[in-house]
Amino acid sequence: MPLRCPWSTKTPEERLYHDTEWGVPTASDTTLFEFLILDAAQAGLSWLTVLRKRENYRAAFDGFDPERIALYNDAKLTALLADPGIVRNRLKVASAVTNARAFLTVREEFGSFAAYIWDFVDGRPVQNAWVSQADVPAVTSAAEKMSKDMKRKGFTFCGPTICYAFMQAAGLVNDHLTTCFRYEPVRELGEQFEL
Repeated sequence: MPLRCPWSTKTPEERLYHDTEWGVPTASDTTLFEFLILDAAQAGLSWLTVLRKRENYRAAFDGFDPERIALYNDAKLTALLADPGIVRNRLKVASAVTNARAFLTVREEFGSFAAYIWDFVDGRPVQNAWVSQADVPAVTSAAEKMSKDMKRKGFTFCGPTICYAFMQAAGLVNDHLTTCFRYEPVRELGEQFEL
C-alpha cells in the first residue's frame, strides 16, 4: 500500500480523488469552474460529503456549464433546492449562478479563467514540501489576495480558506506531503505545466 496524505486514507472515494486529481495542475476552464462550484459547496462541510455528491452536481448543474448556469432563473433554483443529490443550501445554490456570471465576465476580460486564476501564483504551481499534515496551512497570502480580488469581481463563497482549497484541488499548489507517493509525480507535472 503506497503512503498517502493522511486526509485521503479513510474511504475509497477520497483515495481515488487524491490519487488521480488532487493537486494536478489544470488550465481547463471547465475543470476550474467545477472545482470553484464544489469548493464553495464544501464550505462548512467535509470534502467527502461533496465528493460523494459530485456526480449529482454534474447532472443538476448541467455538467458545470457556466453559460447555462448563468441563465438559471428562480424556477431552476427552486428545483435545485428540492434535489437531495446536492447540498441544498439556498446561499450556496444561488452562489453557483452568481459565480457562473462572474466567471464568464472574467473569462471575457482575460481570455480564459485559467489565465486570470493562475496569475495569483505567477503562472507556475507552488511546490511546497510539507512533512506533516499539521504543517499544511488552511490559508496563504496568495489565497487571501485571490479571495479579495474574486470578491471585487463579483464572486461569492470565495473566502481565503475556500480559495486555498481550490488552489490545492486545481494544482496551483502542490500540498502532497513529501512522504506521499503522489508528491514527486505532481511536482513533475508542475514543472511541465504551461498555460
